[in-house]
Amino acid sequence: MTSDMPFEIFLAVPPGLEPMLRAELVEKGFKAPQVEAGGVTITGGWPDVWRANLEVRGASRILARIGSFRVVHLSQLDKRARQFDWLAVLKPGVPVRVEASCRKSKIYHAGAAAERVANAIETAIGVPTSDDAAVCVRVRIDDNLCTLSIDTSGELLHRRGFKAEVNKAPMRENLAALFLRACGFDGVEPVLDPMCGSGTFVIEAAEIAGRLAPGRDRAFAFEHLAGFDAVIWQSMKSDAGARATARSVVSRYRGSDRDEGAVRMSRTNALRARIDDVTMFDVCPVEQLERPDSPPGLVIVNPPYGARIGNRKSLYGLYGALGDTMRTRFAGWRVGLITTDSALARATRLPFAPPGRPVDHGGLKIRLHLTKPLR
Repeated sequence: MTSDMPFEIFLAVPPGLEPMLRAELVEKGFKAPQVEAGGVTITGGWPDVWRANLEVRGASRILARIGSFRVVHLSQLDKRARQFDWLAVLKPGVPVRVEASCRKSKIYHAGAAAERVANAIETAIGVPTSDDAAVCVRVRIDDNLCTLSIDTSGELLHRRGFKAEVNKAPMRENLAALFLRACGFDGVEPVLDPMCGSGTFVIEAAEIAGRLAPGRDRAFAFEHLAGFDAVIWQSMKSDAGARATARSVVSRYRGSDRDEGAVRMSRTNALRARIDDVTMFDVCPVEQLERPDSPPGLVIVNPPYGARIGNRKSLYGLYGALGDTMRTRFAGWRVGLITTDSALARATRLPFAPPGRPVDHGGLKIRLHLTKPLR
């Protein structure tokens, strides 16, 4: 590949949320996104990679697919890897690490494949390899097709750079953004999370409403690659900052929790994200929750579930109390509930539509249960 040649860019997401990620990419002007299992692909150049890392909320990580070729044995992999133009992508002197996976291929030993590619990189351009390097070359051999990719994100993209503290079993920010989208959140209506934990849903909603770039406060692996232009990158960040809208103190994004420590964490995280002026967090059990003095909006909640926190049987009362509060005080509001357990969702006695596809979250399968506006 050459520095100005378009290439395939893969935005990874937990399976089940690919359509939501594709909708976000369309909204943000990325051309012709195509859904694959576990992600969405676009075609573009390095500035598209930079912008995607900066602006896309739903992706877990972003891979630049820099080359592919067919291989059936390790010596062939070694030869093709040595012929690859690594200088077009990697910066001499910057360490890299190599990770590999093999599936349905004659080369079946991922460790050996990674070692061959690492040796090829070291031999070709003298780039050292290190297990803790910020830049990662990913080698995927699937049905004898070897795809070389660069992980351009580094740390997973849900790590926005502002969350100082988290509660037990937190919802990842990228999942929260996609579940908000699945609930039809438009960036204008009020949002309330009555079991807010560390404030993820509330903070994501406020950032979406303010058109704040999720990657504005963090570093990325692509900053260590050949061809990275710090001037263009800074201009891109400045442009994204200029698009952020003036936020109204009227449309607040609210969270509450019975746990004082959770509310303290939420307030700290909102302050670090610089959206504390449009968010409110209060200590309040769900039974005592009052309807906000605002137009109807979205209640979104990720309650405890038995496989995650505590005893499942003891949670029926909590879900029942949530449902009672919603039915009696929140007419006109939609409710989105994320859980592993449909029986617990039914315990709310809320009129949920059939749940969405299961989504992997920390090894558990969670689903979104969503109502229409309550009557």
